[in-house]
Amino acid sequence: MPSLKEIKTRITSVNSTRKITSAMKMVASSKLHHAQVMIENMLPYETMLEHILKTFLASEADASNVYTIARPVNRVAIVAYSSNSSLCGGFNANIIKLMQTVAAEYEELGKDNIVIYPIGRKVAEKAAKLGYAIGGDFTQMADKPNVKQCIDLARELGEKYRAGEIDKVELVYHHFKSAGSQVLTRKTFLPIDLTTELTRDHFRDLKSTVATKESQEYLRKRDNERGEQNGALDAKPLNSNFIVEPDMKSVLSVLIPKMAHLMLYTALLDSIASEHAARMVAMQTATDNADELLRGLNLQYNKSRQQAITNELLDIVGGSVNN
Repeated sequence: MPSLKEIKTRITSVNSTRKITSAMKMVASSKLHHAQVMIENMLPYETMLEHILKTFLASEADASNVYTIARPVNRVAIVAYSSNSSLCGGFNANIIKLMQTVAAEYEELGKDNIVIYPIGRKVAEKAAKLGYAIGGDFTQMADKPNVKQCIDLARELGEKYRAGEIDKVELVYHHFKSAGSQVLTRKTFLPIDLTTELTRDHFRDLKSTVATKESQEYLRKRDNERGEQNGALDAKPLNSNFIVEPDMKSVLSVLIPKMAHLMLYTALLDSIASEHAARMVAMQTATDNADELLRGLNLQYNKSRQQAITNELLDIVGGSVNN
């Protein structure tokens, strides 16, 4: 059984650790608030722009572009978002695991043809350890999100894709859903995946007027049922009423690069908010565990102290009786 001094030393140590975890939890909570405001302001804009562009590309036959045409994959790039520091639960481990899963799907290409663009020190260290080609150093972006750096990265990926140096680009990051829930997300960056728009879930708001494939199918079935009774009725196509000014090429040359860098920037803000949320939860759990440990140590200390006092009293009483 440990002595009173050993128990007291351990209580002091756990108390010091608890102060650190509690302080880190409050810091993470403060940073999460600012990150949450940023992603809540950016996400609706990026989501709607992506919806408009993809629906436009899917509806207009003349809107085909080099960025929308899929081709055989001989070289792939993976943009993985992690953090620069630890103590955030399974945040980094989940990203690394998903990155390895995605890379394993292209293992027949060879490691030289799988390029990792690591945004965050943790995933950069793991990718280098696994022997993958590294696309550059982007560790600063994980701490301080910068729109210009996202634009530069999007431009670099776009140029390499257009030149044929890269045939596919995928994003791996955490989508911030709430402070207690971060969804591990895998998304195709290039070529622009139009099938995601056609199968997209827009059932967030029942009052939404956004046209979806599901709503169009429902209207088509309803109109067909009515048409059998009242004559044939044609269902409206998926958002085909676009008026393009000044011309198709000019519109696409502006919208596609804008959507590209917004996708990277939004994913970065998503990842940062998820990191702070994961760290806040991890530090709260560590603080709760420290409180539980302290209760057990204090109980053990009091029992040992009471036993020591009882033994001393028994010695005194025994000595008095003998005398």
